[in-house]
Amino acid sequence: MKIISWNVNSVRARLENIINYINDSKPDILLLQEIKTQDVNFPSESFKEIGYNSYVFGQKSYNGVAFLSKIKLENIKKDFIKDKLKQSRIITGEFFLKKKKIKLINIYVPNGNPVDTEKYSYKKDWLTTFNKKIKKELSSNENIIISGDFNVIPEEIDVHDSKRYENDALFRLEIRKKYRELINLGFNDMYRYLNKSKQDFTFWDYFAASWQKNYGMRIDHFLVTSNLIENVKSININKKPRSKVKPSDHTPIELEVN
Repeated sequence: MKIISWNVNSVRARLENIINYINDSKPDILLLQEIKTQDVNFPSESFKEIGYNSYVFGQKSYNGVAFLSKIKLENIKKDFIKDKLKQSRIITGEFFLKKKKIKLINIYVPNGNPVDTEKYSYKKDWLTTFNKKIKKELSSNENIIISGDFNVIPEEIDVHDSKRYENDALFRLEIRKKYRELINLGFNDMYRYLNKSKQDFTFWDYFAASWQKNYGMRIDHFLVTSNLIENVKSININKKPRSKVKPSDHTPIELEVN
């Protein structure tokens, strides 16, 4: 089974790219972030035509998350945490993998910049609330996969120039600590787990020829509970979509499980 996560930076602006990518990569479940559209305007019919059901938690112009799935997802929820700004940032669902009931959590964490504004406070509070809810969730289900755009650079190796980002909301020490707290609840960052010292990125800004110079960062992740590691076959950052015309500034991460 192939589970893929991708911040598409507007599902309607990127529709042709997404459909081409789906036809090429054939995911069983695709997690989308930053869809930037309300549920009613989500192109569900376009995805239905190629065999995917849509489960959407949208918002006008900003944020928004969705599942596209060939398999049945159950118990879809849009209220995993209480978001004090009522932003559409988490959608959850469940599926079965070899008799294991897996909870799949698709997240789009706040960016948090600039750090001297309410946006940074919101990010800190959001992560604190999320971690508390995950801790509670683990008491009833140890089979959890969290994926999406975390807007967190975990370590120095995960960005092209760590010094430049020391005071950025994606790399500030207190933000990285919250990410580490989440992992310490019983998760593994699967890309780093399987690639101990490889530098690879999932995001390149549109500015300053960042893609061409490979000035990127790894901020999109798959976190998997320890008892699911035996089910993980591989993980891959697929850079091809970032090189297309009208690309998202993120590229997909592909998890294969069996």
